[in-house]
Amino acid sequence: IDEIEALSSIYGEDWCVVDEDEKIYCIKINDCLDQPKWTLCLQVILPPGYPTVEPPIYQLNAPWLRGEDYMKLANSLEEIYVQNLGESILYLWVEKIREVLIEKAQSSDPEPDIKKTSEEVNEDDDFLLDCQPVQADSIKMLNYITSESQEVDEELPSIHHGNPITDRRSTFQAHLAPVVTPGQVKRVLEKLYENKKIASATHNIYAYR
Repeated sequence: IDEIEALSSIYGEDWCVVDEDEKIYCIKINDCLDQPKWTLCLQVILPPGYPTVEPPIYQLNAPWLRGEDYMKLANSLEEIYVQNLGESILYLWVEKIREVLIEKAQSSDPEPDIKKTSEEVNEDDDFLLDCQPVQADSIKMLNYITSESQEVDEELPSIHHGNPITDRRSTFQAHLAPVVTPGQVKRVLEKLYENKKIASATHNIYAYR
């Protein structure tokens, strides 16, 4: 509770309570420019065991965040969790994300072309970055860190691709793979993100057990 009160005080209107009973929150983060170019919405669910034994369940929402960029940022957040086991980490997560956005704003990266990143948005539509309630059972956190050498040694399992299903302007496709280690999960995700259509999708959701 103290952490939530502190974050609300620090971030003001950028901090949003989605569902207080379920402990679902979101915060809009930008690159601190007068006219921000890079913006992202971090949504979190705080499970009963947070922060002592469970990490936050999180989702990163931004139309430009996909593929390798998503994986790098997610890995950074997971490293922060591992380095601060048992401690409150939401502030560290927010500031890490802001650091990444500032770096992008100061680099030669072009501004995000929002209209080209989602099949669900018409060319004449404006994208609105909203904080929507997240579903705990559909968002899984890889709360582990594997070294690069471990990832290379992991065997890539066979991946089975389902038939695409289109509903209005949205297309859905399932991909399944038998995995037995966390390293294989990352190998499968990396392989899938090599597909440009998958990498450019705005809502890639995965789960494993």
